[in-house]
Amino acid sequence: MESVDIVCCQKETNKSMSHQDLLKRITDNTAIIGVIGMGYVGLPLAITFADKGFSVVGLDVDPDKVKSLNAGISYIRHVPGESISRHVEGDRINATIDFTALADVDAILICVPTPLNGNREPDLSYVESTAQMIVPHLREGHLIVLESTTYPGCTDSLLKPILEQGGMKSGEDFYLAYSPEREDPGNPEFATSRIPKVVGGDGAQALETATALYDQIVVGTVPVSSMDVAEAVKLTENIFRSVNIALVNELKAIYEKIGINIWEVIEAAKTKPFGYMPFYPGPGLGGHCIPIDPFYLSWRAKQAGESTRFIELAGEINTAMPEKVINTLEQALQDQFNQPLKGASILLIGLAYKKNVDDTRESPAFSLIEIMETRGANVQYYDPHIPEIPITREYAHLAGRRSLDLDGKNNADFDALLICTDHDAIDFVKITEGQKLIIDTRDAISRSEVTLNENQVVRA
Repeated sequence: MESVDIVCCQKETNKSMSHQDLLKRITDNTAIIGVIGMGYVGLPLAITFADKGFSVVGLDVDPDKVKSLNAGISYIRHVPGESISRHVEGDRINATIDFTALADVDAILICVPTPLNGNREPDLSYVESTAQMIVPHLREGHLIVLESTTYPGCTDSLLKPILEQGGMKSGEDFYLAYSPEREDPGNPEFATSRIPKVVGGDGAQALETATALYDQIVVGTVPVSSMDVAEAVKLTENIFRSVNIALVNELKAIYEKIGINIWEVIEAAKTKPFGYMPFYPGPGLGGHCIPIDPFYLSWRAKQAGESTRFIELAGEINTAMPEKVINTLEQALQDQFNQPLKGASILLIGLAYKKNVDDTRESPAFSLIEIMETRGANVQYYDPHIPEIPITREYAHLAGRRSLDLDGKNNADFDALLICTDHDAIDFVKITEGQKLIIDTRDAISRSEVTLNENQVVRA
């Protein structure tokens, strides 16, 4: 791949490839797959293609990730290093920062971040810059699929025009599609290959080609009539979750006021075999999808002159949860020990946005820390999966702080423990020993073997 002669020869050979030849390369697993963005979405996707016998080129602008991948080392906790090393050793996965490698691949899958900017509007700079890097290496017969979350119409109105800047036309010279990622990091029941893929294409041939590609690696594909529909599917899935989580967070606040345990209510309600599915309250939303995706539709709706009242209300409720949790902590300290939060020593348990992962994207833990410290508390954290706080856009000032080593630490030194994330690896019996106040946002204590009196544990 490093040789110019090989690249030119490969490019010339592939240039004359017909649509049927491309389909044949896909169905007989000889197509070369390029995955741009080796993060929580791109890396599992690359491994899944390699598992099915495809050769994969992983592209990323981060040289450290590329170096780790080519050494067979995983930098994501729930992705075992062995799943990478066996494919590196078998020459199924090769990583690079050199985008000229795109000339040699048959399919380019884009898995880059699509965050929000400071005004909660779509930040598509990663998609745009990626598209610009693809253009010089775009050739006839390429299949390009965007997997990053975006608003309906984005692939057609933003990505497509950039790709066509070099003179090639979608549907004539190359094939363009949208297939939203549906990763659930750390979920052992649903790896990438076990999650159906929704696919929308820019024309019939693009849809056929993208569907054929994903048919090779997942349990089933769900072709839809357009890229816009596929984009809307992704937003709908996560808006559904956001709204229902907001509902149960609001119910929690109501039931607490009247002395009812929301967790007991949910456990009983979910025994109904129809018309109900459980959602659980928490200290706020985290991850790349649920806190962000709804605002992509809100933004798009405003462009169309429509309001999104449910979506915005759910966002307000979920965004307010960290403040409510800290209010509960502050009140508990005052009621039980006549102690203000200012000057109190607090240990935050769990930094990741959900259990059993090392993913801190949009984690409510950051907001909890900032609120407590703004009110004068002294805060440390413990997370067995996150030894050090990484650099983030919004909370860069917290980067570099390290997880507390609880070995030999007397937890009675803290005025309160605040449980944000209930990793299975956390020994709740050990960390609660000698602790006089525990604020539990995950109902972790009642599900553990910890024996405490009711005054020691406050649900929040």
